Amino acid sequence: MNDAYIVAALRTAGGRRGGRLSGWHPADLAARVIDGLVERAGADPALVEDVIMGCVSQVGEQSTNVARNAVLASCLPESVPGTSVDRQCGSSQQALHFAAQAVMAGTMDVVIAAGVESMTRVPMFSPHVLAAKAGMGEYMSPAIRKRYPDVAQFSQFDGAEMMAAKYGLSKDALDEYALASHQRAIAATQAGAFADEILPVAVRTADGTETAEMHRVDEGIRFDASLDAIRSVKLLREGGVITAANASQICDGASGLMVASERGLKALGAKPLARIRHMSVLGHDPVIMLEAPIPATERALTRAGLKIGDVDLYEVNEAFASVPLAWLKATGADPARLNPRGGAIALGHPLGASGTKLMTTLVHALRQGGKRLGLQTMCEGGGMANVTIVEALA
Repeated sequence: MNDAYIVAALRTAGGRRGGRLSGWHPADLAARVIDGLVERAGADPALVEDVIMGCVSQVGEQSTNVARNAVLASCLPESVPGTSVDRQCGSSQQALHFAAQAVMAGTMDVVIAAGVESMTRVPMFSPHVLAAKAGMGEYMSPAIRKRYPDVAQFSQFDGAEMMAAKYGLSKDALDEYALASHQRAIAATQAGAFADEILPVAVRTADGTETAEMHRVDEGIRFDASLDAIRSVKLLREGGVITAANASQICDGASGLMVASERGLKALGAKPLARIRHMSVLGHDPVIMLEAPIPATERALTRAGLKIGDVDLYEVNEAFASVPLAWLKATGADPARLNPRGGAIALGHPLGASGTKLMTTLVHALRQGGKRLGLQTMCEGGGMANVTIVEALA
């Protein structure tokens, strides 16, 4: 079987809802990342054989196969196809898996895995809201309701509270973790650690006007963050522990990776950044929903012949602070190796773009720090989790 290599890895800086990226059509924003990957790799655009793109809310501007639309808005020739993937928050991590599997199987040599989500222009839950307005049915079928008779709906917010309760996580612990996410993101930004991974794009206002200013810094980072301010944010539900301050931020953004085989590397004339060591995905309880990264990590490490201490850095998506904290508690991982440059609480969670966004950060952090192995995982709607283990190359 062929090896799969990451040749280039880029992301936009995150944009707040209604912020500096709100004027970008998502297909155009994704196209900029595609163009950036081609330029960074020094590639002939015609060598790209497919674009696989994660996107969660595939409606409106993100409908009608946003991956193909991004290709048509990019420098790639019309002959390059595109397909869109929805594995909820893990959509673009799954896009990476599909791209790597194609390369490893020998059916393709150069594939772009990417993700995009404009949560300003296509708000979260848009498909459900529009379906309800149109009088369409709901996603929970009669057979699902029969299997889960006591569940009104599968809720990530319920899951986050259940995770905190199951793993004994107090609100103070969640708030302290949230502050640490901002502090790490601030330190990384001020040290220029994100410079290699962020693709500068023009600031576009909500009416679509493009300004001369370039967007280079994640807009969600609160440089004045304090524990008192985080603690003061209203609870999402009475008696709970989850607030908007210890959960991920709504975010606009795009990200992507160019994946190649050895034959593809030769055709590109490129030097790889990393090699993919392991890929897996696991289904778990859809009610608690967010716990899947824990058993998925355990299984991935076993299959890869590794122990948690063998891995130098971990990226565990900060959908809610209770997720990485529970993951730490269950796996016994070193907290200093977890999300060392901050996570979605500070940097934002652009849903379908987060998978390749986290991998972009992980690959660059490994290489900049002279580290070797990295593990990425994230909780996903429906109770699933992808795990990817990569090896940085000199």
